[in-house]
Amino acid sequence: MNRIFTILFLVACTLNSRGQQYDPEKVNKKATSLYEKAIEKARDDDFNEGIRLLKEAIKIDPRFADAYLSAAGMYGEMKNYDSAIAYYEKGRNIDSVYFKDYNLPYSINIAGKGEFEKALEAVNVFLTIPNLNEKSIRAAAYRKKSYQFAIDYAKEKPLGEYRFEPRNLGDSINSAVSEYYPTITLDGKELVFTRRVNNFNEDFYGSSFTDNKWTSAKGLSGNINTALNEGAQNISQDGQWLIFTGCNLPEGMGSCDLYISFLTPEGWSKPENLGYTINTEAWESAPSLSPDKRDLYFASNRPGGYGGSDIYVARRLPNGRFSEPENLGPEVNTAGEESCPFMHADNQTLYFTSNGHLGYGGDDLFLVKKGPKGSWSKPINLGYPINTIENEGSLVVAADGKTAFYASDRSDSHGGLDIYTFELRKDIRPAKTLWVKGKVFDKKTSRGLPSAVELTDLSTKEILSKVQTDETGNYLITLPVGKDYAFNVNRRGYLFFSENFPLSQKDPDSTYNIDIPLQPIEPNAVIVLKNIFFDSKMFELKPESTTELDKVVQLLKDNPTLKIEISGHTDNVGKSDDNLKLSDNRAQSVVKYLVTKGIKPERLLSKGYGALKPVAPNTSEEGRAKNRRTELKVISQ
Repeated sequence: MNRIFTILFLVACTLNSRGQQYDPEKVNKKATSLYEKAIEKARDDDFNEGIRLLKEAIKIDPRFADAYLSAAGMYGEMKNYDSAIAYYEKGRNIDSVYFKDYNLPYSINIAGKGEFEKALEAVNVFLTIPNLNEKSIRAAAYRKKSYQFAIDYAKEKPLGEYRFEPRNLGDSINSAVSEYYPTITLDGKELVFTRRVNNFNEDFYGSSFTDNKWTSAKGLSGNINTALNEGAQNISQDGQWLIFTGCNLPEGMGSCDLYISFLTPEGWSKPENLGYTINTEAWESAPSLSPDKRDLYFASNRPGGYGGSDIYVARRLPNGRFSEPENLGPEVNTAGEESCPFMHADNQTLYFTSNGHLGYGGDDLFLVKKGPKGSWSKPINLGYPINTIENEGSLVVAADGKTAFYASDRSDSHGGLDIYTFELRKDIRPAKTLWVKGKVFDKKTSRGLPSAVELTDLSTKEILSKVQTDETGNYLITLPVGKDYAFNVNRRGYLFFSENFPLSQKDPDSTYNIDIPLQPIEPNAVIVLKNIFFDSKMFELKPESTTELDKVVQLLKDNPTLKIEISGHTDNVGKSDDNLKLSDNRAQSVVKYLVTKGIKPERLLSKGYGALKPVAPNTSEEGRAKNRRTELKVISQ
């Protein structure tokens, strides 16, 4: 039986023979007959007809308290909390003593409206009933704990001016059947979701955002949709991979497995089972790729977890396959159910659902932040009204860090579940994430080069993203705002490429398009080391420089006969002699660091050129900044 009727059964067990104003035995027989028919309709989930019959019974016997209370229960099942509360209170007005046993479901509907203090009062009244059975006590204690959590959360994190105003994506996306599990690409231009077709089959549909609106959704092209069930999908941030859940497929290894499909010129490829490393005889579902496609998060109820369903992560290996999955551990997983992971484009913020962490009741949405060495922060409940007393489903957040998408059966639904968008509160947003894209190519031949692209947090020295370009050298890598980054491109036989993105103090709105010419390692080849840092007029290396310096160390170790010159350069501000001395000292500082890392001094030259070799006019700050640089030049191989 559904939730409200289960609760009605629980509280019925508490009734005793005390004197009451309302006597069910004295209800009009015709009204009782209508009541019994209404309950049968409710058992078939036909609540509208059940309520209609109960209203007919009330017309015949206006003091039929059970009819009011059962109508309230049916309204509650339909999430019509206002009507549910109104009918509970009408039943209470008939006999407040008889009603006392219904304070538990009454409290749940009050909480459904977000009035948690009033709900707490009602459940406390329920708990004063003598001789409650153990099941009723547990149910009430669970609700009491949830209501108190909601009250405390509201005090700790008041909504202020925030308004939760979900907007239906409209009939280009939503239809008379259910749409759910939205997933979006990094640039926000492609939305892929699951649609339930013919009330049974689940297929993938997609829509493009053009001219400031979503195009009419169509089934994904290619070989990905079948007559079987495909759902719970995640499109990679670059739009090239789709990993999804397939249940009871012929080649499956368990009840539900994870599959992968690739975008080709002919559409999506035939799905491939991810194999025994990922899939088991148990249930695997709800995949989410990290933006660099190195980590695959998913939910599974395989043996050895902390509860019913846990969240796991598998790492992509150099051969392209995924490693054995790792449980995210007790910081994330509980004795309850965790599912629906979503890793944001910032590659740091993971959203998921849980009924094991303290919340509002049922499955709530939470977030955790990934820390150094893969540790996870304490889960943060997203709070009311995003979380409610109902079960919440999957949530995805666009690269802008504030636009969220989810599925709901709100009052303006086109039918069943629809896809909605809303703005997240500031305190539960991930980092706004930009991106860099372009093509890596050979500087001499212009031929595209498959290469490794890395993004490193200069403050922690942690590699946040590492992607491999495609076979023609095209790449896309995410760039979360709020930190300073070293951006490097590497390929054996070439000098690495270096760029710096100082985003800790500014919040640019634009993305970056950078085509990268890699220089073959040969005499006179030169690169600018853009992540070597000094304080003004000083020559001591700043700690953030070690990320790039270690790249130089690795370059020299990979090419043991290579000899290089490190040169320092300044702008034309100040005295020429001072600039020459400063640039020479800075070049020497770099060489000294390389020597401490095991590079032989005879392979290294240092020279300061001051302002003698500008690469830009010194007439602007931008030009002067380009002239203040450290270069690496190949002397011989």
